[in-house]
Amino acid sequence: MVRTRLRLTRRGRVVFTALAAVPIVLGSIAIAVNGGVAAAEGTATVGVAAFEYVTIESGQSLWQLAESIAPSQDPRDVIADIVNLNQLPSEAVQPGQRIALPADY
Repeated sequence: MVRTRLRLTRRGRVVFTALAAVPIVLGSIAIAVNGGVAAAEGTATVGVAAFEYVTIESGQSLWQLAESIAPSQDPRDVIADIVNLNQLPSEAVQPGQRIALPADY
């Protein structure tokens, strides 16, 4: 059996090294990106609070809800907090819609 020895030119060594380095570089980038997301999620879960949820009844508005949960507060501020917390597109709500209430109220 004849053994042949693999001989690489300088350009071949550069190509081989680059091909070997690409998965390592891509893996490092993926770990860095996913690690940043995990770190951000980790800090976000530290201050997680349990929210109280209410279901909107027929004929009920956010104004009525705000007055009932925080009678001493300005309803406009309470409504703004509810809209921001629930990421609502507007102040309009539908019967049966489940709304999270801010922990402040």
